[in-house]
Amino acid sequence: MSCKTVSGVLREQEEKSFQMMAEHGDLCDGQEATYCMNGGTCYKIHSMDTLSCVCNENYKGSRCEQFQLFSSSANAGEAGLIAAVVIVALLILVMLSVVIYYVRKMLKAKQESQQNNQPQYWRVKPRV
Repeated sequence: MSCKTVSGVLREQEEKSFQMMAEHGDLCDGQEATYCMNGGTCYKIHSMDTLSCVCNENYKGSRCEQFQLFSSSANAGEAGLIAAVVIVALLILVMLSVVIYYVRKMLKAKQESQQNNQPQYWRVKPRV
């Protein structure tokens, strides 16, 4: 499996857009050539009688008017895995805490019941 960078993917999309526009339209000329912004390439699509732009890298929109920043992390999958491990570890700690709490509570109750059942020889019962 090959790993592609964001700029590599964008370059491939741009090349496909250029090929598609070249097949379905002609380059704009004269005043129409300035229709696209930020260095986009203008094409006139005759079947629809409209102008269309193929934007350069980091630009999008019908006239290439919007700048877009790409944020990508090579370790995005690794970050998700780390988050999942942390969540599972926290859940295990919570469950372990609950189990320890109830075990101690049961042991304390058992000790108290044993103390209450033992005869208390040091207490002298009053004579009536």
